[in-house]
Amino acid sequence: MHQGNRTAFAGFILLGLTVGSEQQLLLFTLFLCMYLVTMVGNSLIILAIISDTHLHSPMYFFLANLSFTDICFTTTTVPKMLADIQSQNPAISLAGCFTQMYFFMFLVDLDNFLLAAMAYDRYIAICHPLHYAALLNPKRCALLVVIPWIISNLVSVLHLSLLSRLPFCDQRVIPHFFCDLEPILRLACSDTQINNLLILVVGGTVIFIPFVFILVSYALIGTAVLAVPSAKGKWKTFSTCGSHLSAVSLFYGSIVGVYFLPPSSYSPERDKVAAVMYTVVTPMMNPFIYSLRNKVMKRALRRLFSQRSFCL
Repeated sequence: MHQGNRTAFAGFILLGLTVGSEQQLLLFTLFLCMYLVTMVGNSLIILAIISDTHLHSPMYFFLANLSFTDICFTTTTVPKMLADIQSQNPAISLAGCFTQMYFFMFLVDLDNFLLAAMAYDRYIAICHPLHYAALLNPKRCALLVVIPWIISNLVSVLHLSLLSRLPFCDQRVIPHFFCDLEPILRLACSDTQINNLLILVVGGTVIFIPFVFILVSYALIGTAVLAVPSAKGKWKTFSTCGSHLSAVSLFYGSIVGVYFLPPSSYSPERDKVAAVMYTVVTPMMNPFIYSLRNKVMKRALRRLFSQRSFCL
C-alpha cells in the first residue's frame, strides 16, 4: 500500500448514509423513532423479567442480557449518527472513533455468544427436560454470560491494539455512518495483511463457532421434535424456538452480508444497508419477536403496565 502522505492525524469524517439534503430530516426522524422504540422495547423486556417471578428462569435471564446488550449496541452508533445529521458536522476524533469501534466489536461478539447460549437453553429444555435445572443452574448461567464478556473484550482489545500501530494518510473520509474496522483499515498507509488475517481467523472463529453451535443445537432439537408422536405435540415443542430462530436469522443474515463476502464484491452502500439491519433493525425487532409470540412474556408486560398505572 502507498507509504506517503502521512499526516499528524486528528480524526475522521463519517459520510453517513447517502441521501439528499431534503431527505435529511426524514432520515433523522426515522432513526430517532427506531432508536426510541429500541430503547423502550428492550427496557420493558428487562423490567418485566426483573419484576415477574414467573420469568426468573435461564431462558429469560439470557433474554434480559440480550436486551441490555441490544440497548448498548444501538447506543454505540445511532446517537452519533443522529448528531451528525443534525449538526451537519460528521467529524469524529481518533480517540472517539477507536472507542466506538471497541464497543461495537465487543457488543457484536457478545450478541453472538448470547444467541448461542439461548440455543443451548432451548436444546436442554427440549432434549433433556428432566436435567434442565441441574444443567442450567445459576452458576452455569452466570458463566455463560461472564465468559462471553471476557472473550469479546479480549477480541476487541486485540483488534484495536494492532489497528493503533498503523499510520493513516491524508485521506480520512469513512464511507460509513460509524467507525467500523474494515473501512478504517482501507485508510491505512501501511500493509494491513496482519489485521485482515486477524479479522479472518479470530473474528471468523468468534462468529463461526457460536453459529455452528446454534446449528448443531437445532439439529438435535429437530431430531427430538420428530420423535414426538402427534403433529400438535411437534408444533407445541418447536414453537418455543420460533422467536430465537427469527432473531438468529436477522442477526447472522446481515453479518454475513458485511464480513463474509469476498473483498472483490465490497460495496460501501451494501455494507451500510447491512449495518443498518444488525445495528438498528435487529435490536429494535428483538423485543417484538420475543414478546408477541410468548404468552408468558405478554402477561408479564401487562402486569408491568398495570403496576405502573396503579403507581401513577
